[in-house]
Amino acid sequence: MDWVEPTAEIVASGLEFIMLVVIVIGTLRALKSVVAHVIKREALAADVRRIWLHYAGWIVLALEFALAADLIGTMIQPTWDDIGQLAAIGAIRTALAWFLSRDIEEFSHEPEAKEERA
Repeated sequence: MDWVEPTAEIVASGLEFIMLVVIVIGTLRALKSVVAHVIKREALAADVRRIWLHYAGWIVLALEFALAADLIGTMIQPTWDDIGQLAAIGAIRTALAWFLSRDIEEFSHEPEAKEERA
């Protein structure tokens, strides 16, 4: 069982790296959309919601990887402090992911509701 702790550390680090990559990709894609609007001199206001929804999806995905990394990182010989910190971090990240997911769902259907009323 000497291999479990080093393996868990490698997996947790890998998940944290994936989280970082997901955030960078999402940020670059959102930035690319904004810059494209500026270069084309198009009104950005019309697409802000679409850009935000897309970016929020990347953030939710990154939060899931971060939570997984925290769970694995705390799995090896946790102290009560580690468990308390994981609980707090997990609750915050889960709440953020839930609220972002709810907003994504709500805002992604909003144009449909406006079209149905018209």
